Order: sequence, then structure tokens, then C-alpha cells
Amino acid sequence: MSFTRRDFARTTVITGAGVALAGSVGVLATAPGALASTETETADDVSPAGHGGLGYGPLLPDPDGILALPAGFSYRILTHAGRTRLESGEFTPADHDGTAAFDGPRGTTLLVNNHEMDGPRSDHEHPVPLAEGLVYDPAAPGGCTVVEVRPDGRVAEWVGIAGTADNCAGGSTPWGTWLTCEENADRAGENGMTKDHGYVFEVDPGDRRANLAPEPLKFFGRYEHEAVVIDPKRGHAYLTEDADEPNGLFYRWTPPKGFEHGPRRFRALADDAGVLQAPKCYNSGGRFVDDLARATRVGTVYGVDWVDVPDRDARTVPVREQFGPGEVTRARKLEGMWWGDGGAYLVSSYAREESPARHDGQVWFYDPKRRTLTLKVLLGVNPAPSADGAFDGPDNVTVSPYGGLIIAEDGEGVQHLFGATDSGRTYPVARNELNIGTEEEPEYSEFTGVTFSPDGKTLYANIQEPGIMLAVTGPWKRQRR
Repeated sequence: MSFTRRDFARTTVITGAGVALAGSVGVLATAPGALASTETETADDVSPAGHGGLGYGPLLPDPDGILALPAGFSYRILTHAGRTRLESGEFTPADHDGTAAFDGPRGTTLLVNNHEMDGPRSDHEHPVPLAEGLVYDPAAPGGCTVVEVRPDGRVAEWVGIAGTADNCAGGSTPWGTWLTCEENADRAGENGMTKDHGYVFEVDPGDRRANLAPEPLKFFGRYEHEAVVIDPKRGHAYLTEDADEPNGLFYRWTPPKGFEHGPRRFRALADDAGVLQAPKCYNSGGRFVDDLARATRVGTVYGVDWVDVPDRDARTVPVREQFGPGEVTRARKLEGMWWGDGGAYLVSSYAREESPARHDGQVWFYDPKRRTLTLKVLLGVNPAPSADGAFDGPDNVTVSPYGGLIIAEDGEGVQHLFGATDSGRTYPVARNELNIGTEEEPEYSEFTGVTFSPDGKTLYANIQEPGIMLAVTGPWKRQRR
């Protein structure tokens, strides 16, 4: 989905900050398949069925009231909070969030599943059990479970880490582990916590012993983490922060010289190892861009410089507040991220009054070779969130083996899984039909944890509340460019 060398060479402008350019492909509307005008305040009136041959057709209502899918597709429930049980006998924890799938032994698939819970454990009916040897802070309710799907269809689940808080997104590593991120910066003594939070932890789905005595990877910084990816070629880590007042940041961590990635290697690093930096973006004219919401056209490209974080552990001042006006580029609701096509796809879920321009979702692509951010998907503000057919509030994201992206919706009203093509057009994949509200005032939880199986045949996704992991299969096909 990144620009070709020819495209880039034709439109590149060299600035004092590096390489940048501004494209003009048109802004994507909220309606499926639509490419709208250059304004993001409203969406074009485009029929949900009219996606021009994209996707898999209309979504069919589910008689069981769980998941609407296109014809030929089906789903299976793998875990359900408070109903299915772990190997140890406790119920599956609630609030499913970020997930990744890995090849397991003897033909199994291993899924690491975050559980996004905060505050005291007593506030939650089904927190992550405090499994012996796997607890960071016994006062915290969150963590991860590992779900094993066997070739015969049987499912097993166990604790990967416990005693963490707000395990939201995260990211897989090239060496087959999961980095789980705390979207929570509570200090010891706040909200009942006994240790500081706001860190990244590594979970190995295939080696239970490697998860014993969990320790935070403090060199990634302490803040409201959302997601993380690793550049397999250069070794950098990229991280997103979901925070406001001021808006959060996109970060890059550069490993220390001579460091070699691999299982359990992070544990050997000092708390201040490597360099943590935040972006400073420039437009094609070399002018500083204070917030990514200023981009109102798909195809906009910003050059990126990187600025050192003064105090990554935020001992006295939150990391994002350590920068003054004009020093870094911010964005609202920086959420999911996934590595693919030689770079990092990252999501800004929405922007409102706290940002210079409004939108209902952006997906950016960071190209580490060119040091550029390119706007790939832009959703206009959804005027009718309760009406089916429009998309808003993208969150977790994955690169599809069939081309483009699959995105989990965390917006207002109706919730979808939807696809986005290389050109930025969208199409529906699934709709959450589990009403957790009332008949008079329906409410539908967000989708999370969207990820494909290693063989590309199964799409996994979660309904966060009450916490359901789903496996979707069907006639997947490559989406035309």
C-alpha cells in the first residue's frame, strides 16, 4: 500500500527536514466504497451495497444475534468471558482486546489475547487469574491469556501474564512473541495499585517458562501505551499512545548499538537502553505540522524527523507533556498498529475539538526508509452512527493476506469489521449484532483483536464486551487494486 519509487520520485519535494510531499487523491467518506469530497465534516450519501465489486457482498443477519457475515461465511466462538474456562478451572477473563496469532506445535494455532481492565481487581467479575509466577502487580486486574486452537477443533486457554492494567493493543515480534501494552499510567498507590504501570511486557505463547517473573520493558517508556510493532530489518520499535490534553504521540525506539533481537533478549537491557523519540513532521513546503488531523486528503505525505524524549519513565511529567509547542507532532486517539509492506500502519481513531480538524478515523503508513508518513484512509465524520452502512472510529488493524487492511471499528452506534483497499476504499466484513443495551436503546460493543491465522484461512476477532473471541472462515479472495 506504500507509494512506488516512480510515484515518489515524480512528486517528491526536498525540504530542510527531509523528504515530504502532499498528495491529492480525495478524502474517503464513511460509507462503504465511497471516495468523497475534500471535506471531512460530512460523508457522501452512498448506498452501503454499492461498493463497486469490492468485498464479499451484503452482511446477512445472524439468527443467533452474534455476528452478521456475508453469504458463505461462518463463525465459531472460541472463548467467552464467564462461560468458557481456562485449563486451571477459572472462567475466561473479560474485556478481550488486542490479539495476534502464531504457529504452535503439532499443527496448533496459538493466540495471545489481551484483557483490558483497570482499577481495583474487586471492580471486575472476571479479572485475569493471578497464576503463580506470572503476576506483576497482584492488585491489577488485566493481563493476557493464550488460546490454543487444535487441528481437531478443541480449544485450550491459560494465563500468559497477570497483574497488569488496561492491556489494550500490543504487537507481535518477528521472533514469535507478543508485546502487550498497558494503556494506563497509574503510579503505585493510585487506584489501589502496588507498582507503577504504563509499560510494555513480553509474552511468549510457545514457552510458558519464559513468562515467569514478568518484568516491564521500561526502555519503551511509561505512558498510556496502545500498540507496538518491530521493524524486522532495522530493529526499531514503533509505539502509539492513546491520550489527550495534550494529544498523544507516535514513538520510535532505537536499540543500543550491537543489540540483536530475539526471544528473552529484551530482559537483558537496562531501563534506559536505546533511544526513545517522538516525531516532528513537515509538509511539502517544509512547514512544521503540529497535528496529523491537519491532513484532509488521502495521499498526503509528511516528512518525519525524530526528537529525543527527555524522561521516558515520566518521573515528574508525563512523556507527552515534556514537549512544548512546535517541538513534536501529535494526534488524537492513536490506536492500533501493524507491520506490513515494509512499514508500520497506524490508526488515529477520531479527532474532535481537541484537534485542528475533525475526522472519524485516519490510517497512516510510516515508511522507515523514506522517513515519511502517508495518509492511506480517511473517514469523514459519521452523521448517523446508529444507522448501518457507515464506518467510524477505526481501532485495531491488521494487514490482510488478500490485500489491503482489515480494521476493527470502535465508534458510535453500529460496530463493524471492515476492509480498506490499497486505494483507500472500504467494504464491510462483519457486523456485531450482540445487543448489550436494551431494545429501546441498543448498544453494541467494539470489535478488537483483528488478526489472521498464519495460513490466512481464518480471521480472528473479539467482541470486547462481555469478551468473546471469534473465528471467521469463508471464501476469502484477493481484493482488486
